[in-house]
Order: sequence, then structure tokens, then C-alpha cells
Amino acid sequence: MSNDKSIEFPTIKNRDENGDVDMEVLNETIEYIRPAVQADGGDIKLASVNDGVVNIEMLGACQGCPLSIATLKSGIERILLDKVPGVVEVIAT
Repeated sequence: MSNDKSIEFPTIKNRDENGDVDMEVLNETIEYIRPAVQADGGDIKLASVNDGVVNIEMLGACQGCPLSIATLKSGIERILLDKVPGVVEVIAT
């Protein structure tokens, strides 16, 4: 290509990382995600929220599953970061 421009990835706009997590949207989004996790014999539960960090408890088949961290980071975290204002990270207990 003759046009040698660098790729610019989109950025999330209108996100205040220091803002509070919208708990109503968070709970609704977790309920939206749960059936997919339950279909594989697991479950998720909101454990806590602190400074934008959402702590999810992995239950059932998710406990001890080597893929649970991949599910958490590439699935659950990606959805929560996209859909829930105020979320900056998702971790698991």
C-alpha cells in the first residue's frame, strides 16, 4: 500500500476510571453472563467491588479448572469492561 499510516485502535470514551461502578448494570450484566458459565457446569457470583476492581467468585466446575482464568479474563472481564461503567479490572477469588 502506498499509504503508510500506523493503525490506530479505538479507545473507550466517556469512561471515568475514578468513578463508581454502576452496581445495577454490574448485577444485570453478571446475570446475563451466568447462563453461559452454568452451561459448562460452573457458576459465578459477585464477591466484592473496590475502586473499580470487581471480584468474582468462581463456583462449581469453575473451581480448580485450569481454563477458569482464561474464561475470567478473555470472557467475563472483557464483557464487564465493555458494558459496566466504572469497572477497571476483574479478578477471581
